[in-house]
Amino acid sequence: MKRALAIAVVAGLMLPPVLAGQNSRDTATLHDWPRVHSAVAKDAAIEARVREILASMTLAQKIGQMTQPEIKTITPDEVRRYYIGSVLNGGGSWSRKNKHADARDWLALADAYHAASMGTDAKVPIPIIWGTDAVHGHSNVFGATTFPHNIGLGAARDPEMIHEIGAATARATRATGIDWAFSPTLAVVQNPRWGRSYESFSSDGMLVKQYGEAYVRGMQGDLRGDGTTIATAKHFIGDGSTDNGKDQGISTVSRAEMLNVHAQGYYGALAGGVQTVMASYNSWNDRGDGIDYGKMHGAKALLTDALKQKMGFDGFIVSDWNAIGQLPGCTNDSCAKAINAGVDMVMVPDDWKAFIANTTKQVERGEIPVSRIDDAVSRILRVKLRAGLFTRKPSDSSFAGKSEALQARALARRAVRESLVLLKNERGLLPLHRGQRILVVGKTADSIPNQTGGWSLTWQGSDNSNADFPNAQSILSGLREAAGDDRVIVSTDGRDVDPSKFDAVVAVIGETPYAETNGDIVSSDTVTHSRRFPEDLAALKTAHASGKPVVTVFVAGRPLYTNDLMNLSDAFVAAWLPGTEGGGVADVLFARNGAAFRGRLGFPWPSVPCPAPINHPDAKRPWLFKVGYGLRYGQKASLQALPVSTLERCGDATVLPIFNMADAPMFALYVGADGKDQALGGDLNRVLRWPADKPAVEIATVQVNTQQDAKQVTWLAPASFFSRNPSRNNLAAMQTANAALLFDVVVRTVPKSPVLASMQCGAGCKGKVDISEAIAAAGIGQKKTIKIPLACFAKAGADMPGIEEPFHIDANAPFSAAFANIRVVSGAAADQDAVKCAR
Repeated sequence: MKRALAIAVVAGLMLPPVLAGQNSRDTATLHDWPRVHSAVAKDAAIEARVREILASMTLAQKIGQMTQPEIKTITPDEVRRYYIGSVLNGGGSWSRKNKHADARDWLALADAYHAASMGTDAKVPIPIIWGTDAVHGHSNVFGATTFPHNIGLGAARDPEMIHEIGAATARATRATGIDWAFSPTLAVVQNPRWGRSYESFSSDGMLVKQYGEAYVRGMQGDLRGDGTTIATAKHFIGDGSTDNGKDQGISTVSRAEMLNVHAQGYYGALAGGVQTVMASYNSWNDRGDGIDYGKMHGAKALLTDALKQKMGFDGFIVSDWNAIGQLPGCTNDSCAKAINAGVDMVMVPDDWKAFIANTTKQVERGEIPVSRIDDAVSRILRVKLRAGLFTRKPSDSSFAGKSEALQARALARRAVRESLVLLKNERGLLPLHRGQRILVVGKTADSIPNQTGGWSLTWQGSDNSNADFPNAQSILSGLREAAGDDRVIVSTDGRDVDPSKFDAVVAVIGETPYAETNGDIVSSDTVTHSRRFPEDLAALKTAHASGKPVVTVFVAGRPLYTNDLMNLSDAFVAAWLPGTEGGGVADVLFARNGAAFRGRLGFPWPSVPCPAPINHPDAKRPWLFKVGYGLRYGQKASLQALPVSTLERCGDATVLPIFNMADAPMFALYVGADGKDQALGGDLNRVLRWPADKPAVEIATVQVNTQQDAKQVTWLAPASFFSRNPSRNNLAAMQTANAALLFDVVVRTVPKSPVLASMQCGAGCKGKVDISEAIAAAGIGQKKTIKIPLACFAKAGADMPGIEEPFHIDANAPFSAAFANIRVVSGAAADQDAVKCAR
């Protein structure tokens, strides 16, 4: 299969248009949801057993089976008392809250949860199922191999390897006692602005279909094997098609495109026998047919009518993290609409006790039919029986508790080699040769956190160091291995290094880690890499000035506008997010043991800072490289000097993001007291009391709009909470555009003294606005968006062209509030609910 696919890619015209560089929407043939025949057939004995168990269950036991709390919020004894059917660990949540927990630590907790679930007073005890985000290997676990993220695997065009990776991930997952993985992601991304783009195999739906089936078959095997786990097809449906690539946004594609592009991965996964499907956060507005389905979690026409009835899916649907709370009339702990729409298991990480109580009342009042509850529980029981969970405990696996089962290093290194895409190779610079003296520059050369990206030990991939990846190799280490340790010179930026000391430069640059929401590039901003990471451009300029040939290894979760970087490079390699085996990069750069460039783009590469969405091409904004592009060794191709745009915004500068779940690039959140500052960083688990000797403020991560998106600030004494960009921002144009500073706030304790918001611009330059009345008017526990016109700050003395701190709050105890989604928005000053400037 692998050889046939490779031949087809080279031939080009032998392929469907999608693999010849066009988009699979051009091959639309489906007009309705097709029946998909699953590799897992119904078993009469299992169906009889499902009916038998269901008949023995009380309502409390049934609703318990439909409830999925997070491991931070539930004990094994609570699993027993509430008949809980499932638990999960989110990204950055570990066994016993220990980031370095080993396989035995995880297994011990899994066995404890299992024993609790089997120790209930139910007539038929039902084993618990534990789900985890094993999205590129068992990536939340210390010491585990992480594979290249999906965007790199898609470039490899190797379904057989995907099958092997699915199987390896299953073995690693079972080593920790966990039997359910929330993978694969089947999004067919059409706009790389989306911060989850790297979780997509390709913008080509047909390739995603092929990969989806291969991955599921590899991970699930026969469902009862010693090293198999249950897979999840996610997120149903259209998460890769949202307008402007906005996370959890609105998809406005036609029915034909949804059926023939974005559903392809589900056709493959369902055919492979996938047992669970996760509903998506996004909405779908089919403007072509005039149907607004709303949020997926409430779309019965899609979850029940399309997926379960027409397509024939007989497993269960799980919701995403607190996603039910986004439906109109629902909260995180109460949503009859989602259950009636077809959600079978509800991921309610924190408020699970209230969810059980609310759902029980809704059934008793007839808001949720008992038949719907029975259907949901039957589906959950069916999957558990098929997977053999009733006849084994987590520690029964031969892989259980074994650290070696967490690793598949040779496979991961092979995946890195196959995923690299050569975009430029002037004068045949590559391959490099052992014995050459190599100068290595760039922030990512010796950064395993950068090369693993998001969903790696922590949710966003932040707050990690090389020491957190003991069974891993950085790209720099691989280069030393390939070139000879004494032949490699290392410099962060290439300055103060004598060019006569080396023969070539390898610059390893790219994005820093991010995950959903935090990774989004807003529609008003460009996708120019150098704008977000100017240090990479500076390093390349220095390398280019040396006069020696430059090889750029670009580590990123998506294709970006890099014309300026390519012009400074003699060779340019898209390395994506290669995971823990950085040595695979050097294997190909040095053509070690026959390694060569085989990867081809799964996404087109932009030629302009403001590219059109992939599914809405624009002749005025052509692609630099189309899907399927990738050079080979020995292939002659010359890339002329590319035009470089200095465009800073795409259209009107409507939004300047400052903080939304995490710091927006160039900004960082701080707390300050007694003339000292402390950066908050990206740790979502830490509760910071600062200063340590005499705390003036306490900071914790909480939820306002979506998971872990807000900072709960509790003032214990006079202190500041602010965001800073040392390079300063010119907000004069936004002030002219009637902009306002916006942030969402949930007040926990009403202040009794002034709360001063300011925009600061250095010594003696600050504009303060008292927002105490607006804060008090928000009420306790209710979300309110505070809007402060920039004109108010300017009137109070802020110099708009030189703003260093666009968000700054000074307050005193008692006051506690959660702050989220901090941004500057053009036109918002005209809103009726905006703060009025002091006269």
